[in-house]
Amino acid sequence: MEKDFKHIHLIAVGGSIMHNLALALHDKGLKVTGSDDEIYEPAKSRLAAAGILPEQEGWFPEKLDTKPDAVILGMHARPNNPELKRAQELNVPIFSFPEFIHEQSKDKQRIVIGGSHGKTSITSIIMHVLQHLGRKFDYAVGAQLEGFDRMVKLTDDAPIIIIEGDEYLSDPIKRVPKFHLYHHHIAVISGISWDHINVFPDPDMYRDQFRIFAELTPKAGTLIYNKDDEQVQLVAVPRNPADIAYIGYGVHEHSIRNGKTILHTKKEGDVEIQLFGEHNLRNINAAKEVCKKIGVKAHDFYEALKTFKGAAKRLEKLGENSHTVIYRDFAHAPSKVKATTEAVKDQFPQRQLVAAVELHTFSSLNKNFLPQYAGALDKADEAIVFFSPKTLEHKRMEMISEEELKAAFKNQSIKVFTDSAALQQHLTSRNWQNANLLLMSSGTYNNMDLGALKQAIL
Repeated sequence: MEKDFKHIHLIAVGGSIMHNLALALHDKGLKVTGSDDEIYEPAKSRLAAAGILPEQEGWFPEKLDTKPDAVILGMHARPNNPELKRAQELNVPIFSFPEFIHEQSKDKQRIVIGGSHGKTSITSIIMHVLQHLGRKFDYAVGAQLEGFDRMVKLTDDAPIIIIEGDEYLSDPIKRVPKFHLYHHHIAVISGISWDHINVFPDPDMYRDQFRIFAELTPKAGTLIYNKDDEQVQLVAVPRNPADIAYIGYGVHEHSIRNGKTILHTKKEGDVEIQLFGEHNLRNINAAKEVCKKIGVKAHDFYEALKTFKGAAKRLEKLGENSHTVIYRDFAHAPSKVKATTEAVKDQFPQRQLVAAVELHTFSSLNKNFLPQYAGALDKADEAIVFFSPKTLEHKRMEMISEEELKAAFKNQSIKVFTDSAALQQHLTSRNWQNANLLLMSSGTYNNMDLGALKQAIL
């Protein structure tokens, strides 16, 4: 460890990654304090169980009078936060989340997985393989992964750290993309498709963040990139190939038999896996290249992959019977919606596919951004778009009409729903003989009861 921190204070400790960092530091034996103006479940219970839940919600500048060794500033805090102001007055070192992760892993090999889509899946495959092999590693990921009780792990003895590198902003003061601040040795760019319109108002500005990320690859470093993505090709340009290893990857060789995906490998023969979809067959190749770089043999990689079920909410199977499967997926960005819809249809070509997407994020509800969804649901036999007018109101955005949605998706047969009860009624009343359901969203379809829906369909 570069700096010997004993007491750390987290501003906006209730965030999903921030409370996980608080728990990881607490696990390491540090004194951890924090504040937030609202803390929801599961953060509340988890912080309480560790004995580090703030006594009351709100901001209390006097908490900094004990002068902690460092303050970590969450993205959810505002630039005029009273605790932040107090920390600045007292000259307490202030870190954003990525700066602190870098600070804590200066002596480790840092592997950063970037990309508009696929980064959680690639990161989870790598972590699953390393855990399967009993390798020591630290990590920082943006989702709760099966087999790992935290989203962050920081130890003194792990030689490597696996980081899911988000292009979103690091903190409210510096406003730099997170993945620029980890200073990777090995980087992955899985794909680039414009997102976060509120921060990057045009596609060129968005792509530029990945160009900077690629150019941050150091001497003797490695850049592993999706060689079939046109946007990635524009940024993963070998500058000094003598100094940096550039490794392009594509789709893993495979075939589909009876709804199962079989990988074809040179030495291991055929390997049946639990993942499917062209995007996942790319993610596997990206993970394989990273693992190869850190000394994992191909045989061990495939052996571990057989037991990998997929990242949570990434083509997660909610239930199935002999003629229907229900999947839920975190997909909301246009490229993800398209890839996920195609994956389910290609896996079960004989079955009808009902694909629903909830527009829930700032970008997805923005009229200037909506045309990015053109053709995204074309592979579905029945395409459904859901959004809650309340969300638009809350985000102070303009109402969207059914005509505008059909035009944006370039699909006149789309069914549009703004009421989750009506959507649930529609789904439960249709015939599900030889048909699959795919629910895509980073939201909850306005708290639709998925348990009841599953029961009614299956």
